Amino acid sequence: MRAKEILFGRYSVWAATVVLACVSLLGLWFASIFIWPLIVFTALAVLGFRDYFKSTHPVRANYPLMGRLRYLLESIRPELRQYFWESDTDETPYSRNQRAMVYQRAKDNQAKRSFGTEKAVYEEEFNWLNHSVNPIKLDGHDFRVVVGDASIGKTYSMSLLNISGMSFGALSPPAVESLSRGAKLGGFAQNTGEGSLSRYHEAGSGDLIWQISTGYFGCRTPEGRFDPELFEIKAKSDQVKMIEIKLSQGAKPGHGGILPAPKVTEEIARTRGIPVGQTCESPASHAEFSTPRELLAFAEQLKTLSGGKPVGIKLCIGHPWEFVALVKAMVETGQMLDFVTVDGSEGGTGAAPTEFSDHIGSPLRDAVVFVDNALRGAGLRKRIKIGASAKIVSAYDISRICALGADWCNMGRPFMFALGCIQAKDCGSGHCPTGITTMDPKRYRALDIPTRAERVRNFHKHTLEAVAELLGAAGISHPDDLNRRHIVRRLSASQIKLADQIYPRVSEGALLTGEGVLEDPRLRTYWSLVSPDSFHLDDEQTALV
Repeated sequence: MRAKEILFGRYSVWAATVVLACVSLLGLWFASIFIWPLIVFTALAVLGFRDYFKSTHPVRANYPLMGRLRYLLESIRPELRQYFWESDTDETPYSRNQRAMVYQRAKDNQAKRSFGTEKAVYEEEFNWLNHSVNPIKLDGHDFRVVVGDASIGKTYSMSLLNISGMSFGALSPPAVESLSRGAKLGGFAQNTGEGSLSRYHEAGSGDLIWQISTGYFGCRTPEGRFDPELFEIKAKSDQVKMIEIKLSQGAKPGHGGILPAPKVTEEIARTRGIPVGQTCESPASHAEFSTPRELLAFAEQLKTLSGGKPVGIKLCIGHPWEFVALVKAMVETGQMLDFVTVDGSEGGTGAAPTEFSDHIGSPLRDAVVFVDNALRGAGLRKRIKIGASAKIVSAYDISRICALGADWCNMGRPFMFALGCIQAKDCGSGHCPTGITTMDPKRYRALDIPTRAERVRNFHKHTLEAVAELLGAAGISHPDDLNRRHIVRRLSASQIKLADQIYPRVSEGALLTGEGVLEDPRLRTYWSLVSPDSFHLDDEQTALV
């Protein structure tokens, strides 16, 4: 422990009780009245020792005695909230109800009790799932989707809910291992994020989706280019189930990832293949391809090197013609991606300029609809699966985004809540109070891997149980049966529409036959203009738009 932390920091309260206990002990030489202070301060000092060495609560372990004040305030929070803090008009990344729901499920409670009425009830834009007068009871909740084509390679049976990409380095070693172990316990997958495979992913034994970003971390040459030999060695691991090429991230599309220098430890540098102690900035774009055809060729190379495992992309939708060009390239070349992970601009990160996180990229709902329509119009939807991520928290969020066109969902922050995240919003400093987003061993030692992994599994399990209940209430038996007619959206005080009326579905193969594409003017406009040889439109093509 540093002297500064003991005297003025997170151990100060605990240290003070130890000092006062010692003073009280000395006081007994002069007066018996010091017996009661001695008992009180000794008990508090012992409690502090218990917090530091034995607590499974990371806040208590990192802030002995002081951390207990948080749990005391939590117990009286509902009564004091309206008088002292966090008014109903507060705007936070995740609402009180959402955080409370995650915590309850992580603690192995189904969280069926009411947490109050959300502000969204009174907003003009409000969504709900229509129920049936003939509801059904589902026997199970382990919904799966098969990704890949068995005739040309391997397939993977994907859970409906999985862990979004969060890199080792952004997350601490025990946080990564807890997520991996929780995924193993619950039978779902963890995306590695762009920080590559680490020994902590492997220690947890969970299924992994290896994300390959513009930095090619874990499979890069000293110059920062893609290294096929390194990739092949790691990609053939039994834990690696799929490969995801990251084109862009919803929270900062068009901007490379950033890992601050204090977090680039020797182990991080070795895992990623980068220098120690230097800020790690990923390039904004890939060096291995620059056209749709080249992207598909790179994906084919990764599939071959990995032994036929499913390969897909992750992107935030920006210029619509760029994705249309990629779809057209798949039609003309016959080379198919196995999946597309759509990341909405609502996605979170601690490493994005405010302007990017607030104003760049398409929101998730619109992006999923566009990708689903484009693949349907090209006759590729049955072959190519769609994942979705970006501020998905509840069972309803999963049901809604699947109704709009996704096959499965990824969550990031909710799984961090399950680990114990308290939204201190100090992820980049290395001083995370819960030990989740820090590379400081003195802080992340507070994370107890077995209990955190169990909470990760619990949250996944109870969320899918809630999905099953929602589906049963709607009278359907599987998320595959959801469609846009099941979701209702209030557009104004006097206008309510089905999502199917707001986002009409394009007919299967309509782009190839020239029929039924009027529902999405972007497809009608750009299909004839784009080329598999470029993501861009030239001046002559732009003039035709």
